[in-house]
Amino acid sequence: MSVRRTPPPFDPELGAVLAALGAEAREPVTSDNLAALQERDASARPRPTAEELRADGRFEVAELSVPGPPDGPDVTLVSARPAGLAGPLPLLYYMHGGAMVMGNAWSVLPRILREWALPLELAVVSVEYRLAPRARYPQPLEDCYAGLVWAAAHAAELDIDADRIVIGGKSAGGGLAAALALLARDRGGPEALGQLLLCPMLDDRGATFSGRQMTGIGVWDLTSNATAWKALLGERYGAADLPPYAAPARATDLAGLPPAYVEVGSADMFRDEDVAYANAIWQAGGQAELHVWPGAYHGFDGLAPRAALSLDARDARTRWLRRLLAQSGRRDPAAG
Repeated sequence: MSVRRTPPPFDPELGAVLAALGAEAREPVTSDNLAALQERDASARPRPTAEELRADGRFEVAELSVPGPPDGPDVTLVSARPAGLAGPLPLLYYMHGGAMVMGNAWSVLPRILREWALPLELAVVSVEYRLAPRARYPQPLEDCYAGLVWAAAHAAELDIDADRIVIGGKSAGGGLAAALALLARDRGGPEALGQLLLCPMLDDRGATFSGRQMTGIGVWDLTSNATAWKALLGERYGAADLPPYAAPARATDLAGLPPAYVEVGSADMFRDEDVAYANAIWQAGGQAELHVWPGAYHGFDGLAPRAALSLDARDARTRWLRRLLAQSGRRDPAAG
């Protein structure tokens, strides 16, 4: 007996935005068009300069080149913070999205600085990790780990509090953040205060119900996802012994991880793997806050930033960050 896989309905505002997108924006990523899509992304995606990010003096911004992983190149970190604040400030160590094959460290910063750094008095470091398929696992993750180790070791130089580092990311960046938390735990690396996992890309196997349910729907489906994972993993794609640092959904031990914020949409193909990850954290005795936004597809708040659901999602993230910092003994700037 076959199971019907009728997808959840889109939120009306989000659905209208999705319907208005051209066919090009919803084109599946395949091995045949990946190189062309990467070239298009590199030329079209915003890449604000340090001067533009300073926003007429509202922020202090520096581009840093720091030692990379063994046998790897240096890693570029974009460091930013509200201007004129005496430190040490908490740090949000952030990995951009782009399915491991696209994106850059600069494009995500204007919104992060406006929505989190300024109201929460946070410093931010955004990581320019190497992209697949030119860089295979574990190279992108090792770039992120090297940058994290450097930032924690140079806390005084950055004027940050090494005991208040939140790691986070969206989509592929959320998957990297989850992997980074596992890697830092197992290597005895910098201990994060929390992990902010926004629609994280966690599972290479493509076997979830939601993955099949959302096939051909929205802006990211099984075809695109498989292409991205193959680009990252190469011959190791689908291997039974793939380590959890490559695909955190493979982890069998989620004990001892920092508190997690896990967010996904009900109409996102990542829904089931993300819900399962939060559940596995609870089962391991950990702390996770899970939000499944009804009718939201992958990357909904970027495509429809003014939609009511997008505003609610951004508000919930900010509340979690504020609580996390308050519970760690950080004074809440909103409290005066």
